[in-house]
Amino acid sequence: MTDAINRCNASETAACCCVDVGTVLDNTDCTASYSHTFERRDLAEAMLRTLSDKARAVESEPCVIESRFTETSQGVQLECDFTFTCQAETMIFQLGLR
Repeated sequence: MTDAINRCNASETAACCCVDVGTVLDNTDCTASYSHTFERRDLAEAMLRTLSDKARAVESEPCVIESRFTETSQGVQLECDFTFTCQAETMIFQLGLR
């Protein structure tokens, strides 16, 4: 049992060799991206409103929302990025979309 504890590194707990949350959530990935092509622009705009509302419900500080609408032969492509102040909010937002 002592060997298992000694093999744990500094970002693991000695009890179970679990990874510390700070090792996984290091705030380097705070942007969630979304891309989808809709038949009409009004459908794309409605989705942007829905996604923006979900982002606002998660944010602790204002989320930066950047969106682009592109006309394609299949319809209107919506591309947007949601940049949160911390990675945990990004993950909560992404999980809420599932």
